[in-house]
Amino acid sequence: MSEDIVMEIQGLHHWFGDHKVLYDINLRIVRGEIVGLVGPSGCGKSTLLRAITGTHLPRRGQVVVRSHNSPGEEKIVEGPGRDRGIVYQRYSLFPFLTAQQNVAIGPMLDQTNLPFRFFKFPAWRRLRKQHMEEAAEFLGRVGLAGSLHRYPHELSGGMCQRVAIAQALIMKPEILLLDEPFGALDEATREDLQLMLLTLYNENVQKKKAGESPPYTILIVTHELNEALYVGDRILGLTQYWDWRGEGIESSPGATIAYDKIAPVYLPTDPKDTGDFLAQREEIRDVVFEDTHLQPRNQHCLFWDQVAMGQGSGVLAP
Repeated sequence: MSEDIVMEIQGLHHWFGDHKVLYDINLRIVRGEIVGLVGPSGCGKSTLLRAITGTHLPRRGQVVVRSHNSPGEEKIVEGPGRDRGIVYQRYSLFPFLTAQQNVAIGPMLDQTNLPFRFFKFPAWRRLRKQHMEEAAEFLGRVGLAGSLHRYPHELSGGMCQRVAIAQALIMKPEILLLDEPFGALDEATREDLQLMLLTLYNENVQKKKAGESPPYTILIVTHELNEALYVGDRILGLTQYWDWRGEGIESSPGATIAYDKIAPVYLPTDPKDTGDFLAQREEIRDVVFEDTHLQPRNQHCLFWDQVAMGQGSGVLAP
């Protein structure tokens, strides 16, 4: 597989005073992947996300984002940017705007200003129509084609989360970060949104088969191992429970990536059978969540070896 790396984390460390949080994070994400990030509470998952979004830069190391529009062009993250989108567990929608208007507001703020909208009204009106059409298209992709004109208070929690995801996708970020996006939802709604992610992933696969660039690269942070294995084609385990003494370090330097492997790929029409990934789920529990027998941090970071051996499917297929 030829590598199309959308984001690379290089030697990232972070600490707060004497408290060491992240240690030597190195990561490359392939364009079109859905990557599940799991780890114990307090291991630094949110700190890592903030480093990627640029709201809290690392103390050492860097995050690099590469554009699909300009091959070879890369940007070192020095602050927030539209090339990285994020959706949190608690969605933020404007209550006085419809679903379609909420999704269209991003392009409006990005491409126009108040003087343009006031003094060049005919041009603004044409652009506004385009934004609304794009918003309708993205709402259709997340399963809300019939709810364009409904307000947030008329939508369920799961529907509002879909609007928030469409709101992020319309900005066409190089990578979309989902921070426990379904954590506050009931099980049935959660499964519906998981199927939505699989639908987006299937679109990635079809685009790649057609020789086009996959449009959606997603990093999802979740505490649900079943969810990470079901929607992701790759699983990362961030943990403070690893054998740092084996590297000659005297005290815990913080959490690092100690698990990185391919996950099974599902289509939206495939039955959800957790038995398919039972062994991998137990392996992740043992390596990432257990503090009783610590292991070298690279022992289970075999993703690139698996890809080289042709074990990947979906967008990772040779």
